[in-house]
Amino acid sequence: MAKTLNFLQEHGLMSYADLVSACDAAAQKYHDLADRTKANSARMEEISALQRHIGTYSKTLEIYAQYRRLPPKKQEEFYAQHASAIISCEAAKRYFDSLGLKKLPSIQSLKQEYAALSAENRKLYPDQKKAKAEMMELLTARHNTERILILSEEEKRQKQRQEER
Repeated sequence: MAKTLNFLQEHGLMSYADLVSACDAAAQKYHDLADRTKANSARMEEISALQRHIGTYSKTLEIYAQYRRLPPKKQEEFYAQHASAIISCEAAKRYFDSLGLKKLPSIQSLKQEYAALSAENRKLYPDQKKAKAEMMELLTARHNTERILILSEEEKRQKQRQEER
């Protein structure tokens, strides 16, 4: 109880409403930072997948183009020899279509975007860790305060019962 009271006094949280407000603000700050890092990480995963498909597409495009130029009778034999490349190229094309890409972005621009997102996440992680620690400290103080208040109310009720007897 003493540690909680000292904490509340050090942080100027002398009313329960102030404590609740500080807890809500700390939780919101933490969740905002966590959402940003999660969004950055999700975009980084998308970029990685896109880079992988662009690489596959560029490696298999020539074989696929040869396959498409052949007359139907010769396509079967060519397909049997180059099935994995043709399937990979078609899969990459379907992936691009699912993203609605008309023109493929350059690998260099994707690398730059990935690097920028990675740098932002590295910058946000310490702030996120600090915000989480602050949030946990305030939530612990709030929980302890609520326990103290409940105990105080129960003690008052017990005294009233004893006085009534």
